Amino acid sequence: MSALTFAGKPFQMTPNPHPATAERRAAILADPGFGKNFSDHMIQSTWTTEGGWGPAELKPYGPLTLDPAAAVLHYAQEIFEGLKAYRHADGSIWSFRPEANAARLQRSARRLALPELATEDFMAAIEALVAADCAWVPESAPGQERSYYLRPFMYASEPFLGVRPAATIEFLLIGCPVGSYFSGGVRPVSIWLSSAYTRAARGGTGEAKCGGNYAASLAPMLEAGEHGCDQVCFLDAAENRWVEELGGMNLYFVTRDGRLITPELGTILEGVTRSSILVLAKELGLEVEERKVDIAEWREGVAGGEVTEVFACGTAAVITPVGKLVWDGGEVVSRNAGAEDSVTMRLRRTLVDIQYGRATDTHGWMRRLA
Repeated sequence: MSALTFAGKPFQMTPNPHPATAERRAAILADPGFGKNFSDHMIQSTWTTEGGWGPAELKPYGPLTLDPAAAVLHYAQEIFEGLKAYRHADGSIWSFRPEANAARLQRSARRLALPELATEDFMAAIEALVAADCAWVPESAPGQERSYYLRPFMYASEPFLGVRPAATIEFLLIGCPVGSYFSGGVRPVSIWLSSAYTRAARGGTGEAKCGGNYAASLAPMLEAGEHGCDQVCFLDAAENRWVEELGGMNLYFVTRDGRLITPELGTILEGVTRSSILVLAKELGLEVEERKVDIAEWREGVAGGEVTEVFACGTAAVITPVGKLVWDGGEVVSRNAGAEDSVTMRLRRTLVDIQYGRATDTHGWMRRLA
């Protein structure tokens, strides 16, 4: 790790003087939950318009000092990423397509008028944190899917109340051991179709991974809960007709004649898992289509049997079968949701086996971290 640099400068190392005890860490790793328990260290670097990125410091995980006038609190100038590190059976630690996350962070930065972070610096930060907190990367037996979730993020810290891009920006990286995203494990989820809310419009921030998009999805998610649903699906803002994505996941549709259909990009997030599925699906013999999907195609296709499976995907949940779509006045149930021999579960097993080193990575997707 001593050879790692960030923005051309050596890492500053400030080890945590009070790391978690081995007993506490073992208890957390045995039942990590998702996003609740964080490892001993974090990485932080400051960017300024005058000096660019400063040196990165690996330091104890802990609270941040933030001025009440910090731009992020008033104008939401921030972005983030999410990726995982996996411990393989031989004890080595790997990440899945991290360069794709680095590229997406750069695209998000351009949209939110934030400084771009070079891919090599993004990777150096990940490698430094994993090296320092490698004991927090859990072992995972088949069916457990435990991993170490990495959350790089960037926000405007300059204290000012004028509307312009901030002149001081913070980059941080934190990590936490995680289990399954849904507490009940892999099971078909129910989806509420939002008619009162939209997630993004063309020219907006739909393709960027920024907190504002997720904040805007919280009220409709509460509405989904009121109707007994796990997640919410958004339609397009112009015609309220075309399927876009869930609050935090991309959608896929499997047809009876062997096609895999997913909404086209433009106003939705370009998921790393999403693009990986496009590749794996072709290898399973499916014909892949990226195009507009009419909500009627979902409703009528499932009801008539033309659409045999629906599933959602994302880094946190990987691939999740969709069992039911509910809207104001009706619902439709996918009869094959979550079946072991379904396309959904075959794709899921294929992807997870690559990530955990149980299958050969023929695509060069995995990168060793430790």
